[in-house]
Amino acid sequence: MPALAQFSKPRKQYVEYLAKTNNATRLYHLGEQAMLTIEAYKGGNPLNGVKVYYRVGDEMMLPAKEDSVEFVNGIATIQMGTMLKPGFRACNYRFTVYDKTYKDLLKVGYEPFRIETCTPMPEDFEKFWQKTMKETNKVDLAPEITPLPKYSTDKVEVSLVKLTVGKNGRNMYGYLTKPKDGKKHPVLFCPPGAGSSKIQPTTYYSEQGYIYMNINIHSGCNSELSDEEFAKARKVADDYTHNGIEDKESYYYREVYAGCSRCVDFLCTLPEWDGKNVGVTGGSQGGALTIITAALNPNVDFCAPFYPALSDVLGFLHGRAGGWPKFFQNKKEKVGAEQTLPYYDVVNFARIMKCPVFYSFGYSDDTCSPTSCFAVYNAIKAPKTLATTTTNGHWRFPETNDESLKWMRNLWE
Repeated sequence: MPALAQFSKPRKQYVEYLAKTNNATRLYHLGEQAMLTIEAYKGGNPLNGVKVYYRVGDEMMLPAKEDSVEFVNGIATIQMGTMLKPGFRACNYRFTVYDKTYKDLLKVGYEPFRIETCTPMPEDFEKFWQKTMKETNKVDLAPEITPLPKYSTDKVEVSLVKLTVGKNGRNMYGYLTKPKDGKKHPVLFCPPGAGSSKIQPTTYYSEQGYIYMNINIHSGCNSELSDEEFAKARKVADDYTHNGIEDKESYYYREVYAGCSRCVDFLCTLPEWDGKNVGVTGGSQGGALTIITAALNPNVDFCAPFYPALSDVLGFLHGRAGGWPKFFQNKKEKVGAEQTLPYYDVVNFARIMKCPVFYSFGYSDDTCSPTSCFAVYNAIKAPKTLATTTTNGHWRFPETNDESLKWMRNLWE
């Protein structure tokens, strides 16, 4: 008993700190000075004499040189400066206590609802995608559905699906989950985040009453393959964000965007579909593909994108943060990229999307910048609901996800 008491697990962190700004909303008017205050305690006592090292600047453009300030009576204050154009300022800070380093990124917005996109709308944008979809829609989906009892439960049936979504056998694999209650249900499509890793099935959404499908966007990438076989299959995705970028006709994402729309077409053929409710949701690259699919497929009548990638991607050419994958940030892109990318930028799909949108992202995201996310949000003309959080980065709180589910359910119940 004495030893247990001596080495008992602490119920609090030894160092506790809170970062806050002189405007609680972290939103400022142009020209207004922003100030960051870090309040820190060590074992419940105010921190003193510890240096905070920081870099401050426009988001994604922080200077290489660090500055520092000391904690005095538990308080360290950092002047973040101001902006004269709509956008976001950022502060990257760190401090060390007993060899443990605490660090974070904090951003503040300057009139973000006035952020305008840097990406032009090509005159033939809609014509290009209408032609693309007309060609893709001629391809027989030839669905192959394989039940997977090992993932299924007493309430949800899980299957592997293979769909032919383009010419020359271009396919997508995904996991389809359906409630086992024998009733009709809405369908919900979930495109993936970036990369080419294996995906996993989930019964979560079907437990909420949806026929649900998540996919891998890369042809031949069947997540049921052995790791060795999958490693060979995923080579098709090497450097995929740049493959064929020289021309709008050859860019890798052309077949991806069209293929996602075809996945929705497949879901609408299922006999268990309720015949009217079709949704799309995803985060990051999946957030981008959510908006794009909603714009391309007239069956989609609600969508919930989170921190969409591929947004306002020409931003760095104009001296401000652009969206993932951060084209033009540190290097020149291939000849033709600047002309190709407007045909694939989420902001241009947002301009033509017609269905209601639940839109969410965080201010402290350094992958999909809030500047790029606001550029898209501000371009949406359809009914829209915004749910931002000032503290999260490239992730979402479970509470925000629950909020999106409640929003979606209110549309179809």
